[in-house]
Amino acid sequence: MKLLLFDVDLTLVNTGGAGRRAMARAFKDIFQKDDGMEKINFAGRTDRAIFRDALTLWGLQWQHSLEERFKRTYLEYLQTEIRKPNPKEHIEPGVLQLLQVLSNRSDVTLGLLTGNWRSGAKIKLEHFNLFHYFRLGAFADDSENRNKLPEAAVKRFEKMFNAELRPEDVYIIGDTPLDVACARSFAARSVAVATGFFSFEELQASKPDFLFKDLSDTQEFLDMLNGRL
Repeated sequence: MKLLLFDVDLTLVNTGGAGRRAMARAFKDIFQKDDGMEKINFAGRTDRAIFRDALTLWGLQWQHSLEERFKRTYLEYLQTEIRKPNPKEHIEPGVLQLLQVLSNRSDVTLGLLTGNWRSGAKIKLEHFNLFHYFRLGAFADDSENRNKLPEAAVKRFEKMFNAELRPEDVYIIGDTPLDVACARSFAARSVAVATGFFSFEELQASKPDFLFKDLSDTQEFLDMLNGRL
C-alpha cells in the first residue's frame, strides 16, 4: 500500500487568495491591524506558524486562547471569502482526473498533508468538491512544525488499516521546497509540483525525488508510482 499525502494550496487548488484575505480580516478584528498579514510568508507554512509570525512582527504575545479565537474568526471569514466570485480560483491542472484515477486503485490511499487547520482545508476543498477523495490527513491542528505532520498522518493510516507503513511508501506532494524538506525529514518520497510560487528550477534545486511541471499527465504520475520513472 502507498500513502499519497497532498498539500492543498497551489498543489490541489488555487483559492485566489481567500485564505490570506480571511486571515487578514481575522487579525484586524482581533488586533486592529489593517495590514497585519501583509509581510508574512504563507508558502509551505502551517496556519499556526503564520499566526505566530504575525504576532512576533507586531510585538504581540502568543496565548492559546488568542490562537483559538483567531482560528474561529479566520474560519468564519474563510467561508465568506471563498464564496466570493474570483476569476483566479481554480483546481490545478490535472488534479481532478488524477484523483479520480487514484481513488479507484486498491493499492493507494489518498491523504492530505497541509499547513491548513483541518477545518480550513475542508472548507477550501469542499468548495471545489474534492474533500471526499481524502481518507485521512495531517494538519496544523497536529503541530505547528510541518515536519512533524508525516508521522501524524502515518499513525492515522496504521490505526485505520491496522498495518505498518514504511516511510518509502509515503509520497508527499507539494509545491514548495518546504514540502520537499518535510518529506526528507521522514525519509518519505518527495514529489514537487511547480504550480505555486516556486519555479521548476527553484524546486529542482531543493532536490525532490520527483518533479513535475503540474499534474496534468496522469500516466506520468502513475509511472512514478509503479517505479517506471
